[in-house]
Amino acid sequence: MNRVAGKVVLITGAARGQGRSHAVHLADEGADIIAFDLCEDIASNGYPLATPADLEETGKLVEKAGRRVVTAKVDVRDRAALKREVDAAVARLGRLDVVVANAGIAPLGNDVPVEGFVDAFDVDFVGVVNTIHVALPHLGGGASIIATGSVAGLVPQTGLNGQQALQGPGGDGYGLAKKMLQTYTHSLALTLGPKSIRVNAIHPTNCNTDMLQSPPMFRTFRPDLENPTAEDAKVTFPFMQAMPTPWVEPEDISHAVVFLSSDESRFVTGQQLRVDAGAGLKLGV
Repeated sequence: MNRVAGKVVLITGAARGQGRSHAVHLADEGADIIAFDLCEDIASNGYPLATPADLEETGKLVEKAGRRVVTAKVDVRDRAALKREVDAAVARLGRLDVVVANAGIAPLGNDVPVEGFVDAFDVDFVGVVNTIHVALPHLGGGASIIATGSVAGLVPQTGLNGQQALQGPGGDGYGLAKKMLQTYTHSLALTLGPKSIRVNAIHPTNCNTDMLQSPPMFRTFRPDLENPTAEDAKVTFPFMQAMPTPWVEPEDISHAVVFLSSDESRFVTGQQLRVDAGAGLKLGV
């Protein structure tokens, strides 16, 4: 307990999934939370995104842990709106110590229009950059920046389809965004090192969230079936990992987030941390 006591943490994509899990785990360890989410759907993305009710529930869970929380409906693609909301939240909570740039989408499928490339790249890379850059003026020595990548996005872009199993324009945009996060976080870590601000990326494998448990992802893992179900996909999900599991849970990622947010990691920077049950080993990345 109290591993991040007194810290204020900004989390994007906080309404559900990994983002909500990070918010709750960090609150349980003593942090106050700034929780942002789009809370509406994106047309090219073939599964529903979080709702205002989801974000409200995240806020309630943080308050249940006895911590302060500021929530806002904000699009990470809109830097001006992000700056306005971050500035307002920091003014209310008094400081900012950690940024978890977590918001992401995966508009997979060969039926996705080219807008899927734009949306995936803009949310998954531009949105990360926007989040971090508007937060930088509020960060001082000892701060930590954490970006959410993806092991699946680290495989080489090959073939007509682009991302091997990540099909269509959205898969290509997703893969490009996650690859660029490696270079971006590495460079930013070098730049901010003299200020004692740490920058790291976490790359999960299949994670048991709404993104994974969705028809586009089921079709990605079971292209042999016209309308695969969750049970159909669960047969092939374990093939991704070296360890015998179909997925990791959001809390498995949250444990890494808590560590990188805490002073326990005060000299850990520029790292690409895979929480992947050995998926990277199998993919050769």
